[in-house]
Amino acid sequence: MSNHEPNITELPKGIELLHEPSLNKGTSFTAPERDALGLHGLLPPRIFSQAERAQHVMNNIRRKTSNLEKYLYLIGLQDRNEKLFYRVLVDNMAELSPIVYTPTVGLACQEYSRIFRRPHGLFISKYDRNHIKEVLLNWPHRDVRVIIVTDGERILGLGDLGANGMGIPVGKLSLYTACAGIAPETCLPIMIDVGTNNNDVMNDPSYIGLQEARLRGDQYDALLDEFMEATSKLFPRAMIQFEDFGNINAFRLLERYRNRYCMFNDDIQGTASMTLAGLHSALRMISDKLTGQRLVVLGAGGAALGIGSLMISAMAGEGLSIEDAHRRCWFVDSKGLVVTSRTDLSEHKRRFARDYPFHRDLLAVVEAVKPTAIIGASGQPGTFTPQVLETMARINERPIVFALSNPTSQSECTAEEAYRFTDKRAIFASGSPFAPVVMDGQTFVPGQANNSYIFPGVGLGILSSEASRVTDEMFAAAAKALDEQVSQEDFALGRIYPSLSSIRKVSVNIALAVAKVAFARRLTAMQEPPDLPGLIKSKMYDPTYQDYI
Repeated sequence: MSNHEPNITELPKGIELLHEPSLNKGTSFTAPERDALGLHGLLPPRIFSQAERAQHVMNNIRRKTSNLEKYLYLIGLQDRNEKLFYRVLVDNMAELSPIVYTPTVGLACQEYSRIFRRPHGLFISKYDRNHIKEVLLNWPHRDVRVIIVTDGERILGLGDLGANGMGIPVGKLSLYTACAGIAPETCLPIMIDVGTNNNDVMNDPSYIGLQEARLRGDQYDALLDEFMEATSKLFPRAMIQFEDFGNINAFRLLERYRNRYCMFNDDIQGTASMTLAGLHSALRMISDKLTGQRLVVLGAGGAALGIGSLMISAMAGEGLSIEDAHRRCWFVDSKGLVVTSRTDLSEHKRRFARDYPFHRDLLAVVEAVKPTAIIGASGQPGTFTPQVLETMARINERPIVFALSNPTSQSECTAEEAYRFTDKRAIFASGSPFAPVVMDGQTFVPGQANNSYIFPGVGLGILSSEASRVTDEMFAAAAKALDEQVSQEDFALGRIYPSLSSIRKVSVNIALAVAKVAFARRLTAMQEPPDLPGLIKSKMYDPTYQDYI
């Protein structure tokens, strides 16, 4: 990763410098810098420190009356003054993460065509077939290390948003930089526009994407194959993260590419790792073991089945046979319990089907299975009903309730509902943030099971070790590393994830665990350095202004 800071002889001058966001310091240019760089008269005379400007930005944000306004203000700042944007984000992560990413990014994606101002990545359409390399060459930076790519088919819990889904790669890459110090010039967001099957999106006069039905079949596969090959040749040191692909493609593309390229699918693997970390912490809180759990997962898409796969692997790693681990995991899709007697199961669901009587609804499944934990990855709001939660509380002293669907509007239940209907005994986590809940004089701080705890650190570990592949073992190691950073103070608040304010430290420890897997499994040509933590920290981008003179 490049952390090269230009000296004054390399800098553009005058208004050109002020228009380059990676170099611009605005009113923080010093008097000698203004003399040398032709900035006198182009800036007001008062000189501010970066800390003063950061406080000014936060004051402005807090005056905004809606989260979308705050999002637009921050994106505008990123376009003008990159280091100030990241300084503000790093120093206020707990407050601003819900603005630059979920839940606000969901609304931003729904409005993306209407609020689009300037591109923040590459748009590759199906009409670029046989010319993808030329499109990639239009990107101004050659040392690309992290690529996030989506085709916009399943954006959060909002469904097919087509090209409007570009807000997801843009938002997640800003978290790579803020949470793990991946230099912004090494990050590349990509939208592969193959159309949309959402008629409301397609027929919107302001829609920026192809107004055509989605490409499917061999032509789609050929486009993705060309993309992966061209990307790996042009950016050979890059890690590629697949994001928000529909179920029809997510699993098979992961299997198609995972052993050929340095890539992963965050919805499948990152979500699973974050969920496993939360379960490790919840069980540590109540002094219980993973191998004794019975898990019901609501949903059978990429996130849900990714969770199942990693849970089964983790249980097997703690002593259960694979068969016994399978018997402790249950899945409920839109039609009911996933069982072997059903004839309507897709291939990726069949391996998780149980030889068990069919039950149509979640409440019936909970009554029959008596799970210790319910995990929501369905995108269906309100599905953890009061009756489901009351039943969980009746059969468990400390029921574990993870309502993971994003954004907040899609959550299976609210934090307040989870605590109220379990007599305040639930160990609760959600995908999007909920405010602390005060009930009968007690304050509960819900854990946010956000993938931003996992993927930035995994990326930092991959890049620092120069690993050639991303493996499930790395995500299991990341989950353990995250769990180890949850303190007794967090437990006292009912929280099973560390505060986002400590995310850079969290990411370094996850990166260390991931890099150690890469070295142990010989997934890199690099020799493990004697000071691996020092190497990782040395590669992290610092958003503090540089003195050019």
